[in-house]
Amino acid sequence: MSEQRGISRRAFLGAAAGSAAALGVGGLAATGGLGSLAAITGSPAAAATPPGARTYPFAGSHQAGIVTPAQDRMYTAAYDLTTTSRDELVALLRTWTTVAARLSAGLSAGPLGPTSGPYDAPPDDTGEALELGAAGLTITIGFGRSLFLGPAGAPADRFGIGDRIPEALVALPHFSGDDLDPMRGDGDLVVQACADDPQVAMHAVRNLTRVAFGTARVRWSQLGFGRTSSTSTAQVTPRNLMGFKDGTANLKAEETGPLEDHVWVQPGDGGAPGAWLAGGSYMVVRRIRMHVETWDRTSLREQEAIFGRTKGEGAPLSGGTEFTEPDFAAPGRDGTPLIPAVAHVRLAHPSLHGGARILRRGYNFTDGNDSLGRLDAGLFFIAFGRDPRTGFIPLQAALAAQDGLNEYIVHTGSGVYAVPAGVPAIGADGSLVDDAFIGAALFA
Repeated sequence: MSEQRGISRRAFLGAAAGSAAALGVGGLAATGGLGSLAAITGSPAAAATPPGARTYPFAGSHQAGIVTPAQDRMYTAAYDLTTTSRDELVALLRTWTTVAARLSAGLSAGPLGPTSGPYDAPPDDTGEALELGAAGLTITIGFGRSLFLGPAGAPADRFGIGDRIPEALVALPHFSGDDLDPMRGDGDLVVQACADDPQVAMHAVRNLTRVAFGTARVRWSQLGFGRTSSTSTAQVTPRNLMGFKDGTANLKAEETGPLEDHVWVQPGDGGAPGAWLAGGSYMVVRRIRMHVETWDRTSLREQEAIFGRTKGEGAPLSGGTEFTEPDFAAPGRDGTPLIPAVAHVRLAHPSLHGGARILRRGYNFTDGNDSLGRLDAGLFFIAFGRDPRTGFIPLQAALAAQDGLNEYIVHTGSGVYAVPAGVPAIGADGSLVDDAFIGAALFA
């Protein structure tokens, strides 16, 4: 059976691909909905939802999951398209928009839910998140370079969008210390699902993968636990697996002016090819494995010198508290700087990079042990910025060249993606309004 038939046998998929009205409100009673429909459209009613069923609006000028207060769990997956049909790609993005809006509101992926519908057909939701609510779920969708240029061995411009690749969607250079697995990076599409419950995040990616069958397949995925970044001033700075607070000076959601300068793509950025990306951003991911066994045998003095911060308070070694601005000129007793030249806090500071800043949404990860019994664990780094050429790339180049942390880490996965703006409105049942879907401007 062709994929086109496979999609049509599920009413909600067909609806999302062009007849979204079929997703009637009457179907919501079968979903075990949690009274969080208002979350799709941003109604204040969502604020009354109990914390265990927290929701964030799906619709908005920017996609959710960027400046949203960083949740505790993450599941990110990248996809390779298995079709060369532009129409099928657009249908998938319409479907993903509808499903993502529903899941973000605590509804099932489709109107019939996991326990009803034709008895001899698969349910339109896998069901493992029943009763769990939205749990603060956000779903963020991005496009890789290969979507425009084609992967190796594939047609160069499969979807007729090669001339619309944004200038800033560049391939990341090879950085010193990279040991990249090609199947742990890149991809045509990327989905970041963040939630307060790992099963809710996994359920979201699972169902988006399910509805993409025949059109796209997973290239890589990464489950993250324990956020390592704060995206709101209301959040305390978390710790990475080395035990240090990380990313203290990075951008927060409340800094609206700096967000416009450093995170959101502005009209005119990158010239005509990337005009469709205005209001969006760029997402960089790096899978950073930590040699935790070696780190655990390192003295506290050396650990703090490497980070340039105290391990307890997170204060710069030049004095003060966590949020005190580091004094890189402050001398120690021997006349050398209190914050070493190779300290992470020094090399990552905006003053070294023309004031460039990024917004981070990183997570700890562990994927068991390798064949030698060493823990495969570390940081899944996620950052959003207006232009990776002026934000992430010079920052990472400086770190790769001199950072004292390099003795203890290796970068094993990497990717950069264009993240379109959000959809301005969405139907109360997840249906598309005015055929607006994630990435629609690219195909206009």
